[in-house]
Amino acid sequence: QAELGLNEHHQNEVINYMRFARFKRGLCLKTVDSCFQDLKDSRLVEETFTVDEVIDMLDGLRTVVHSEVESELINTTYTNVLLLRQLFSQAEKWYLKLQTDVSELENRDLLEQVAEFEKSEFTSSNKKPSADLIKPKLAPLNEGGSELLNKTVACLQEENEKLKTRLKTIETQATTALDEKSKLEKSLKDLQMIQGDQKVNI
Repeated sequence: QAELGLNEHHQNEVINYMRFARFKRGLCLKTVDSCFQDLKDSRLVEETFTVDEVIDMLDGLRTVVHSEVESELINTTYTNVLLLRQLFSQAEKWYLKLQTDVSELENRDLLEQVAEFEKSEFTSSNKKPSADLIKPKLAPLNEGGSELLNKTVACLQEENEKLKTRLKTIETQATTALDEKSKLEKSLKDLQMIQGDQKVNI
């Protein structure tokens, strides 16, 4: 089975997008087919046509198909921008800066890898049951963000507890050191008093 080098969650997200893209592609092809069918139904009613009539029909067909394909390509561009916007917006919530390499979009090896991946996922011989039937619903990415936040909070709480324990240990050591200092000062004072008494007796 072809792979894209992504974890299971992200690979399923790619599959969902490819399913959407295949659906849109199918609609576009049906629209192009209907342009030709409309020409057949509306213009090809005579058995013979002059060269000018054929040129006129082909020009009209080209204009219609050009308009439909251009509209679909523009819509695909906008759709991809919205998809990138979703990813970038989620990244910005965590102060991440994602980068893209546009040159990779024309990498033939990578494109062939994606084609193999699509073939393995969607051809009739390898077609799997609907993901909705065999897999639990994927959690939205913002829930993944919540999970990351919870892990971060838990980590900070653990670190906080460690710091509290360390502070308590240091406080105990400091208290012990102060007690030792007081004892030493008292011993020194007692020793000085004894020495003073001895001098007086002499």
